[in-house]
Amino acid sequence: MSGITTHVLDTARGRPASGMPVVLEIHSEGVWRELGRAATDDDGRVRQLLPPGFSLTGGSYRLTFRTETYFTAHEIEGFYPEVSIVFEVRDAEQHYHVPLLLSPFGYSTYRGS
Repeated sequence: MSGITTHVLDTARGRPASGMPVVLEIHSEGVWRELGRAATDDDGRVRQLLPPGFSLTGGSYRLTFRTETYFTAHEIEGFYPEVSIVFEVRDAEQHYHVPLLLSPFGYSTYRGS
């Protein structure tokens, strides 16, 4: 089943980053258009970001993680108030899982499964 999901792990605390706001956008006709927003669950996951009835299409997508909200809630002084990940969907039949590994002063990402 095609779709876009994410998972945030707080590598400094060694646990999932729950309660972090995430926004999904698509780049269309030169502008970013919001498709969905959610907060990570207790396992640090967002399992559904696409709106009901939306068919995934090829193109550029952006996930924006509001890390400042998460850091503030845990009384952590972080360097990045948000993290944006832009990625390309080339095959709309595939599933795109885009995890974020986060610490107060760094982050990394990869295409997951």
